[in-house]
Amino acid sequence: MQLVLGSTSPYRKALLEKLGLEFICIAPDTDETAMAGETPDMLVSRLARAKAESVAHQCSTPSLVIGSDQVACLDGQIIGKPLTHAKAFAQLQQASGRLVRFYTGLCLYNSQSMESQIQVETFDVQFRPLTDQQIEAYLTKETPYQCSGSFKSEGLGICLFEQLTGRDPNSLVGLPLIALVDMLHQAGLDPLA
Repeated sequence: MQLVLGSTSPYRKALLEKLGLEFICIAPDTDETAMAGETPDMLVSRLARAKAESVAHQCSTPSLVIGSDQVACLDGQIIGKPLTHAKAFAQLQQASGRLVRFYTGLCLYNSQSMESQIQVETFDVQFRPLTDQQIEAYLTKETPYQCSGSFKSEGLGICLFEQLTGRDPNSLVGLPLIALVDMLHQAGLDPLA
């Protein structure tokens, strides 16, 4: 079976490359709008599965498809991708000195059996108290406007944090590799074989 990453994210692609497996990337066609009353873990679980299934329908050969989705939450409220400088600045101002929890949904979908393995990983980020000048300097240098929470932990974003807490730091980038390896093993694919 071919392995497919249902994402066009260069960050997720770089993470999956760490496992040394051959794979292809296909963009999912999924509406990412949250449903009324949907909790963060419900949202990322549903979207990870929807992305994997969307991509599986585009595959002409039996495939194991990886779908992933992530949201950040502050005070129980979902904060999405900022898309603009002004929104990113406001998000980082709000996060300054506070804890932000990330929810990353992961799905491994077998297009042949139509079975899904789904898991949600959480990861907590304690932000340093940040000045407006620090926020502006960070945004100017890294422009993280397509990133949940307005930062790139794999880059200069690490300077914004006091502490990171979670099972797998890769989940903060958007692809929890520890959970994925477990899922791949269950599907009969061992990266170390």
